[in-house]
Amino acid sequence: MPDYHDDLRFAHVLADSADATTMERFKALDLRVETKPDMTPVSDADKAAEELIRTSLQRARPRDAVLGEEFGTEGHGPRRWVIDPIDGTKNFVRGVPVWATLIALTELVDGQDHPVVGLVSAPALNRRWWAVRGGGAYTGRSLSQASRLKVSQVSQVRDASFGYSSLSGWSDRGMLDGFLDLSRDCWRTRGYGDFWPYMMVAEGSVDMCAEPELSLWDMAASAVIVEEAGGRFTGLDGRPGPHSGNAAASNALLHDELLRYLNA
Repeated sequence: MPDYHDDLRFAHVLADSADATTMERFKALDLRVETKPDMTPVSDADKAAEELIRTSLQRARPRDAVLGEEFGTEGHGPRRWVIDPIDGTKNFVRGVPVWATLIALTELVDGQDHPVVGLVSAPALNRRWWAVRGGGAYTGRSLSQASRLKVSQVSQVRDASFGYSSLSGWSDRGMLDGFLDLSRDCWRTRGYGDFWPYMMVAEGSVDMCAEPELSLWDMAASAVIVEEAGGRFTGLDGRPGPHSGNAAASNALLHDELLRYLNA
């Protein structure tokens, strides 16, 4: 397997720059917010952070392609950086500190992007998580100050904590009944939202989570972190990786049961 640790170190450099940009605009009185065609908000901080990351990638990784939420696809090739400059923009614009910059590197295998590096940086929470394929998953503020992530060993739904973003979307997929049944049968549910429940699955503080509608940039970084922590990350259809337009993540022990509930 190729060594991606140089790419991981570079992802940390990108995240440091993005953190400085986003924190400068967090709770700014002159923050500018627009509504995109899909009716989701975008702030000047989203655009500035993605532009900064793209500029750095063009200088340091000119042969790599880039996919970002705000400015689409640029370049071609087997290696592609997948960027969500602010995951949790609705939180960001309201002053809620649960938001993060998501940075992933994917390799093209059999026509599909496979995440090999993932980094999630939540500066307002003073937290960062990362992983490299085959090298484990970690959390800390830097590569030199980190602890390894490991999923939980909870094996029964009745003992499990289930995280999600919201109730919206489940009914549209015909999965609301299964979602509610799971919520009733598990030990605890919480609507943490966005990147956070996936990171808590990787940490072992939440046992499973799911969302009905997502894009690649929402999932690529989280997928490799969850998997390198010993968990499973699939679509609601059970397809491995961040390719189904939705997500289910767990400590692996509960994954088949999680999918059975949601597809009942």
